[in-house]
Amino acid sequence: LVDRGYRGHGIETTRVLISGQRRGITPALAKLLKRRSAIEPEIGHMKSDGRLTRCPLKGRIGDAIFAVLCACGHNIRKILAHIRAFWAFVIRFILGIIVVVNRPLQMQGAA
Repeated sequence: LVDRGYRGHGIETTRVLISGQRRGITPALAKLLKRRSAIEPEIGHMKSDGRLTRCPLKGRIGDAIFAVLCACGHNIRKILAHIRAFWAFVIRFILGIIVVVNRPLQMQGAA
């Protein structure tokens, strides 16, 4: 599976499937293409936000380790964002309950 920039490759020995092509795409291949389309933006975010552009480790093994560590950091950042949103919701909910409970007490004091 390759992207559209690979057109005109000139390779005849293997079958090259280009994304966006309708003919010859089985449901399994369509699923793989859809998965690939979902992964590419994540890699872009890791390159810009996760410092994947510059690898301080040496060699091929260092490159592989660094890519895995960047992916782990990206996943941890996503998990922390979900936890932050959840706790913000919980705090807003609890504060809303406190305001509702205290409202009748304030009205009794005013009367």
